[in-house]
Amino acid sequence: MRHKTLATRIGDTDIRLLRVFKTVAESGGITAAEIELNIGKSTISKHLSDLELRLDLKLCNRGPSGFSLTEDGEKVLTAAEDLLISVSHFRTEVNEIKQQMAGSIRVALFDQCATNPEAQLAGAIHSFNEAAPAVQIELSLERPNVIETMVIGGQLDLGIIALHRPSASLHYAPLYGENMYLYCGQEHPLFDRASEDLSVQELRAFSYAGLNVNSPNLIFGQQLGFRRAAKVQNEQALAILILSGRFLGFLPDHLAQEFVDQGLMKQVLPQEIKYRTRFAAVARKQPAPTRVAKLFLETLLKVHSQAH
Repeated sequence: MRHKTLATRIGDTDIRLLRVFKTVAESGGITAAEIELNIGKSTISKHLSDLELRLDLKLCNRGPSGFSLTEDGEKVLTAAEDLLISVSHFRTEVNEIKQQMAGSIRVALFDQCATNPEAQLAGAIHSFNEAAPAVQIELSLERPNVIETMVIGGQLDLGIIALHRPSASLHYAPLYGENMYLYCGQEHPLFDRASEDLSVQELRAFSYAGLNVNSPNLIFGQQLGFRRAAKVQNEQALAILILSGRFLGFLPDHLAQEFVDQGLMKQVLPQEIKYRTRFAAVARKQPAPTRVAKLFLETLLKVHSQAH
């Protein structure tokens, strides 16, 4: 008689093995996952073998040539991610029933806000962790459209994105803003030009780098008629292109200030070309956010309102 496989019965052991498999896949191999899992390579390898045996599938290639997922392994990884999210949701719901602030809170934001004096995310996390120390905080950087999709789909509890073309499925709570200016690098032909000698029309002749995501950055560059010769997914990459001296691009003043102070960047026509972006916390309308997510959102709003 053929033995029962994981597909017909899932227990705690299976979930533990799937977590190991997911961590190894995300780390890119057993060696890289060793520190993350805090267990030895031989134990990790055995866990992977046990999982393959229980599934009756070969999930990965591992050996001197390196680590890679098989086609079946890619599919199992996707299924495992869905399962582990469901397990997390179940635990959160149980904690809701028991009125306990435990489980995890998954929050994603678009780009860096650590240098933004208006952003009080660090302070909000401090207050939230004091109120709910048993809740594990998972913080990540994602593209705005990805954040909205993941919040709607339940893969994220909350997101922080620029206010732009709101979705009817999400609730938006304004938090803070930032001022955006056009910059060029030290090696750019415009670096030594005075603002009074420049015009917006003249700027259109130069290569422009902008975000390729649906955002105020994309729209404002289009409205000015700039020729986008390079595109990026985040502002850190955009800063590198501007520093190359080959592109103009918009950056928040708080992010660019360090480069300006070092004489590596300067603002271009700051009195004429600028815009302001507002950021908001987003949560799905239905089903309603968990108690943990509500507390995190309430903390975000309270800390930001006190800072204004």
